[in-house]
Amino acid sequence: MGKVFIGIDVGSVSTNVIAMDENYDVLFNYYARTSGQPIESIKMGLEKLHREIPNLTVVGVGTTGSGRELAGVMVGADVVKNEITAHAVATTHFHPDVRTIFEIGGQDSKIILLKNGVVVDFAMNTVCAAGTGSFLDHQAERMKIPIEKFGEMALKSKNEVRIAGRCTVFAESDMIAKQQYGFSKEDIINGLCQALVRNYINNVGRGKKLEPPFVFQGGVAANAGIKAAFEKEIKHEVIVPKYFNVMGAIGAAILAKEKIEKDKTVTTFRGFDALHTDFVPKSFTCNGCSNSCEVIKVTAAGKTIAVWGDRCGTWKEKMKQNLSEAM
Repeated sequence: MGKVFIGIDVGSVSTNVIAMDENYDVLFNYYARTSGQPIESIKMGLEKLHREIPNLTVVGVGTTGSGRELAGVMVGADVVKNEITAHAVATTHFHPDVRTIFEIGGQDSKIILLKNGVVVDFAMNTVCAAGTGSFLDHQAERMKIPIEKFGEMALKSKNEVRIAGRCTVFAESDMIAKQQYGFSKEDIINGLCQALVRNYINNVGRGKKLEPPFVFQGGVAANAGIKAAFEKEIKHEVIVPKYFNVMGAIGAAILAKEKIEKDKTVTTFRGFDALHTDFVPKSFTCNGCSNSCEVIKVTAAGKTIAVWGDRCGTWKEKMKQNLSEAM
């Protein structure tokens, strides 16, 4: 097996791991629920990669997502980047002319605007659950319908049903009312999809000029009902890329490839044996100033190997000093 670059995207809902070769071909992709256990999810993804492609040579690793710092420490990442950058890099690789990226995940959603392949604006929603996949999951569970069937059921709708989508509480009570009025599940689900998209456009996309080509990615992009609702709302075709649910991980791998080749350096990847190490994250409040930062400290084999969260960099500097003294 030749050289590969690994990308890891750790979010609150899913953990994604991909491996691509030097020609940007994705050889492996892993999408699984984080289930509140990011360390175990990362280990499981990498162990699966190692089992399926045992003789690979890892030449670069990138991490992204809300758990990117932790993932970066665990694997020895060459690049640790935010989700906006990672998603934009991956999307422009597959669709160089993209102007607007819709990304909806389990706990948050974002919109990214590009021009000539460069991010010119973006917005994120991390507060309102009514515009995320977790809300759909909850409603699917309440209606006793597998979330995988939501999309196909929405497309079977024959009647317009408007669901109040500005808030999860209002949306749920409105759905219950519509059920009591006798509307079909297909009509209600379709109304829910349209409500989520309206909420997304009105909140995340507020005040922004949305221009085609449009690309829709993130776990929710698997839902054909949401895709159809987007196309109805913006009156334009929406592209769902082949690897829609692991685009962040692909972007992280591409960024790692670019850095390794630009700097002509050797990867800092810890290796697959490092997966057997026990990584223990702990947090504490720094009282050094009025910021009262929550500092995250990660230990392995009883030694602190990384800290982050301190806005002033005091603890990171102490970490560097301890490492230099140890050497």
